[in-house]
Amino acid sequence: MLKIIGVRFKSIGKVYYFDPHGLDIKMNDKVIVETARGVECGEVVLCGREIDETQFSNPIKQVIRIATPEDFAVIEKNKAKEKDAFKICEEKIKHHKLKMNLIDVECTFDNSKLLFYFTAEGRIDFRELVKDLAAVFRTRIELRQIGVRDEAKMLGGLGICGRQFCCSQFLGEFQPVSIKMAKEQSLSLNPTKISGTCGRLMCCLKYEQENYEELLKTTPKVGAIVKTADGRGVVEEANIITGKLRIKLDKTDAVVTLDKSEVEVLKDAVIKLNKNEIKALKSLEDK
Repeated sequence: MLKIIGVRFKSIGKVYYFDPHGLDIKMNDKVIVETARGVECGEVVLCGREIDETQFSNPIKQVIRIATPEDFAVIEKNKAKEKDAFKICEEKIKHHKLKMNLIDVECTFDNSKLLFYFTAEGRIDFRELVKDLAAVFRTRIELRQIGVRDEAKMLGGLGICGRQFCCSQFLGEFQPVSIKMAKEQSLSLNPTKISGTCGRLMCCLKYEQENYEELLKTTPKVGAIVKTADGRGVVEEANIITGKLRIKLDKTDAVVTLDKSEVEVLKDAVIKLNKNEIKALKSLEDK
């Protein structure tokens, strides 16, 4: 068994695991570690855990040290450098007339790399921009094109619910969300109703999906043929949460409201997206 700690490099981001190397590390401590991007400073969000070392395909790297006052001074200096780099990069983008929006700049702890995050509608030839930035900062430059979801996560804001974006508040990683989820939850397929500020499907559609999937196993769907005390009928409307069904009877064309426990399913229906719905809403699933 190997003792590990979990380190996060952004306030809301993926957790990476390291070997504490015998150091007395506590929660919320800042530690200096080596990553694929170079030497970085991160916050401890998990400690005192033991795992089977064979679970990891690559060796767990050791913590270099607990951050010192000198390290914190370097971090503050890097933050100032990031602000300057942001302004300079925006000026260079205008100079080269590139159709891209700069979102954020990150400087690695050891100053070995500057990362520029941007959004753009298509592919951008930024080779000349990289040359200019490298000449100014004399360090390795990396430009990363991100999607609108990542942009929302970086910038933050308030959703239509009035609360802070889930992605910038507590979601470490984005979960796949689909139009089918919205349809299975009987939501309006109006893009303005089911999409977030980023213009993509709301992440919260994922939260209750498992419960809806379980309820759908026992709830007749719209179009299902059922047997009632008054004869056969077709389900015209189904409330998945309450289990109430509006059924049109075959014999009398009368519409009755019954609980799902009061009917027998003869032939259930399938929830499907039609071609027009797929065509109109497919872009909401894009990253």
